[in-house]
Amino acid sequence: MISSESMKTSDISSVLAGYGVCVVAASGGVDSLLLSVLAHRALGAGAVIAHAASPAVPAGDTARLHHVARLEGFAVRQVDAGEMRDPRYLENPVDRCYYCKTGLYRTLSALARETGAAVVASGTNLDDLSDYRPGLVAAKDFGVRHPFVEAGLTKADIRAMARGLGLFFADAPASPCLGSRIHTGTPITRERLAAVAFAEDALRQRLGLDLVRCRIHGDAALIEVDPALLASADGRQAEITAAVAELGRQFTERFPNIATIGLDPRGYARGRAFHTTP
Repeated sequence: MISSESMKTSDISSVLAGYGVCVVAASGGVDSLLLSVLAHRALGAGAVIAHAASPAVPAGDTARLHHVARLEGFAVRQVDAGEMRDPRYLENPVDRCYYCKTGLYRTLSALARETGAAVVASGTNLDDLSDYRPGLVAAKDFGVRHPFVEAGLTKADIRAMARGLGLFFADAPASPCLGSRIHTGTPITRERLAAVAFAEDALRQRLGLDLVRCRIHGDAALIEVDPALLASADGRQAEITAAVAELGRQFTERFPNIATIGLDPRGYARGRAFHTTP
């Protein structure tokens, strides 16, 4: 009997085969990594895998993409989407992602013309369509295709498919851009992005945690971890609090414009830095 994962893999491969030559927007997250692998397997050199390196992209995501590229035998075209030169993005409005993705898709559309690709493809899945994602408006502006949506795949389907194919990144934690950690209305700067990356990397290494977020609002930073680690009787609150205090001493030297850093006692909540009103 053919498994449902095999059928879904066949469906997405058929969608990709219909594209001919395509440019894949690869951020280094699970969705775009799987799309890169499947596009390369379906199209060979006809899949142009493009990655926008930026201070807002976690370094681990870039490294993971290059590792997958070596394993699968495809090249990565590194591009500059230019968001750090766009004042509208740097102001960090509610629709910040629209300006980021506009720069990205403009760049990838130019790459498509250069390489003879008929399609620019993203790793958007069905679950993304029910969320507030201004980047999808930018995708529509540039005619970007969403092969996982066309094949009817959800986030769970994507992880199950990656797992079924034996891909090491199948269960990698979600890794949104570092800009998503900066409170709406607090301007995005290279220093704030570097502070987020430094804090999260340091705590992952010291504490061995997958889920860590450093949220910045003005000159204050708050660390979020899995609430279960803070609430349960056998949790690690004392250890985590001590690690954050030590991190604060390092912040004083590295990031003088961030005055305070502390542990959020509420724990992690998705999208806490995003607000539709000031």
